[in-house]
Amino acid sequence: MTTTTKTTNETAVSAQNDAQRCDLPITGMTCAACARRIEKQLNRAEGVRQASVNFATSKATVEYDPTATGIRQLMETVEDAGYGTTGTAHAEFIVDDSARVSGSSQPLEHHVSGVSGVVGVDFNLATMAVRIEYLPGMVDIAGLRRAIEDFGYRVREVPGGGGDATAEDALEKAHAEEYRDLLRKFLVAAVLSLPVLVIAMSHGKISWLNFSGVNYVQLALTTPVVFYSGGQFYRGAWAAFRHRAADMNSLIAVGTGAAYLYSVAATLAPGFFARSGAGEHGGMAAGMGAEAVPVYFEAAGVIIALILLGRLLEARAKGRTGEAIRRLVGLQPRTARVVRDGVETDIPVEEVVPGDIVLVRPGEKIPVDGIIVDGASAVDEAMLTGESLPVEKTTGDDVFAATMNKSGAFRFCATKVGKDTALQQIVKLVQDAQGSKASIARLADVISGVFTPIVLCIAVATFVAWYLLAPTETRFTMALVSFVSVLIIACPCALGLATPTAILVGTGKGAENGVLIKGGASLETAHKIDTLALDKTGTITRGKPELTDVVRADDIDENELLRLAASAERGSEHPLGEAIVGAARERGLELSEATAFNAVAGQGIEATVDGRNLLLGNAKRMGERGIALGDFEERAAALAAAGKTPMYVAVNGTLAGLVAVADTIKPEAKDAVAALQRQGLEVVMMTGDNRRTAEAVAAQVGISRVLAEVAPEGKAAEIKRLQSDKRVVGLVGEGRNDAAAVAQADVGIAIGTGTDVAMEASDITLVRGDLRGVVTAIALSKATLRTVKQNLFWAFIYNVIGIPVAAGLLYPLTGWLLSPVLASVAMSLSSVSVVTNSLRLRGFRQGG
Repeated sequence: MTTTTKTTNETAVSAQNDAQRCDLPITGMTCAACARRIEKQLNRAEGVRQASVNFATSKATVEYDPTATGIRQLMETVEDAGYGTTGTAHAEFIVDDSARVSGSSQPLEHHVSGVSGVVGVDFNLATMAVRIEYLPGMVDIAGLRRAIEDFGYRVREVPGGGGDATAEDALEKAHAEEYRDLLRKFLVAAVLSLPVLVIAMSHGKISWLNFSGVNYVQLALTTPVVFYSGGQFYRGAWAAFRHRAADMNSLIAVGTGAAYLYSVAATLAPGFFARSGAGEHGGMAAGMGAEAVPVYFEAAGVIIALILLGRLLEARAKGRTGEAIRRLVGLQPRTARVVRDGVETDIPVEEVVPGDIVLVRPGEKIPVDGIIVDGASAVDEAMLTGESLPVEKTTGDDVFAATMNKSGAFRFCATKVGKDTALQQIVKLVQDAQGSKASIARLADVISGVFTPIVLCIAVATFVAWYLLAPTETRFTMALVSFVSVLIIACPCALGLATPTAILVGTGKGAENGVLIKGGASLETAHKIDTLALDKTGTITRGKPELTDVVRADDIDENELLRLAASAERGSEHPLGEAIVGAARERGLELSEATAFNAVAGQGIEATVDGRNLLLGNAKRMGERGIALGDFEERAAALAAAGKTPMYVAVNGTLAGLVAVADTIKPEAKDAVAALQRQGLEVVMMTGDNRRTAEAVAAQVGISRVLAEVAPEGKAAEIKRLQSDKRVVGLVGEGRNDAAAVAQADVGIAIGTGTDVAMEASDITLVRGDLRGVVTAIALSKATLRTVKQNLFWAFIYNVIGIPVAAGLLYPLTGWLLSPVLASVAMSLSSVSVVTNSLRLRGFRQGG
């Protein structure tokens, strides 16, 4: 006998009180009003702290208390509102540990159900199979397996190889199924509505289409269109009605339903409508002899077909808006070659654990993040940083998942796997940004919320006005046609799509260029920046001292001078000393052992190298030893004026030369600053260095305003002072010690180095340490907001012009009344045009 007990998160009680977050893919939304209604329902649900629904991405982002509710209940809340949820995946494990089997499956189910992202668990004791439904974006196969093994069971087998499903795979599959369903319904509607349209447009003038039962033929052809192809609109309208709301479905359902029900009644009881003065058909239905009664079957059928066509075009266009994320996710290889117990084994990438030694050959993608332990190569990191040239890697260097190994083979130690890799952090940041809302979208949300009830009122008023004002013989026809046209032409969809589609494409394009934008609000504020403060170290400069000059006396060779200085500094831990040693090694100089090493804080060092007494230090140190500086003092002053740190080198009591070290300027910094200034920004440099050094660096990159000698704790106050002049201030820095300043700035931009891509304090993160990324970020924000404003403008204008025209405002002047069929064409095109305009952002080029 098979004993199967099923439990879900409904019975699971999480031990932690911290809120959890999930992204629920939603199907069935047709407009922004749908998203607004789902959002309200979720926010009212028990245990939900905050919920946001994005119409463009078809996702609900929910923050909830796992002790009060679970994913299953959240999905049921969405379904109760009349919509569907999808995007879950299933995993099955075969376990083997009889010592843990007690005759009940409930303890393991209860344990696994507590894992974040698990929707339901089914443990069959007879087959020892554990089947788990989960959200791929929250947990992966490896995490589920660990949860089972932590409980004491040993996972013996993972059917199907244990390949991980991704949230993107599940969502894409759901969207593909939804598209196929739309396509089927459209084809049925198109095939059945075409004959009805031909009959209607014949106006009874084609004899073989003008017979007594023609209306029954139209009824037979239109009914499947209404109830099968258009069924989703009526179900959605009923769900909205049950929740005392109205949306796009309501407009379509009332409009096509009114035309269909009137036509059915006119077909079954034509005498009643003939006596009521329905009047001439007006070109919308077939004749039935002298006692012709107008019917509007083609209005119902063709409108549904055209709206479904518009949805198909919209779905295809919306699918293209998320291509950037899908490309990123698709870059990660499915398998990894690990070395365990001296044996090379290919395993699924989700089974790699930190500490594994992974082998990568030329032409292969790197499966996880790690540090090279053996070998060297050139790695193409374009997908991660936007840098087109391969980066040379050797022992001790970091490598990142999904980057391409170009030349040599190497082994690396895995450090970050699964959701912790740089790639997955980037994907998560972009997904969060795409699910967020910009403040500019609030107006559209508010309007969408009241749009449908207002349109319904306008439609009713239009019907009443035409019924009272039109001639008796045509009043019903004109009233009904105008009523349906107003309902059909009104389009809250365009308003709802205007902002999220542009943000979706903009943030995805940013990720392709190594610019990670935290959300719509960050994107919106970035385009307003008029003052940009740059932290000098690590932003304008490399953030690491380098040897810049070697000035020798006449009696010593330059390389020999550097070799002696580096040998003396070999035992020093000072960054300036390390720079000298590093430069000597880059030149291939062989260093000697230093003895009698002595360092004097703030003045220099002395040591014995190859039997010679060496002294490295500043002018004060040389003066104390009575060493004459001669012409070198003037040269040292010039180097200091250029922002460099000069150090004199004396050998056996005689000055042999000097070396200079500086935090060198990044090669692209000058061009980036010039590009920012061309964008109309005032660029300010902020640093803790003394003013002379700071101004020397600023002059080299073309910055005129310098805030020098600013301590880390004083940076926030400087930002606040800039803001006091009513400026919108952005701060660019490495994000290590600038949390307060970043929080104070209107927009914080953090320059990362590939690994630190999830800087929580920043609004925008540049994956690579290139200041040109700031130019790209601001240019992209301006392009995106420009697109949003264009979308909103056209969406508003469309409705402001379209609704009065549909109501017959032009009829007294032109005698023209808008056909409901033409209204449905206009409505469909409005949404498609907004999405298509957003897609133009895909042509954005790096650097603006």
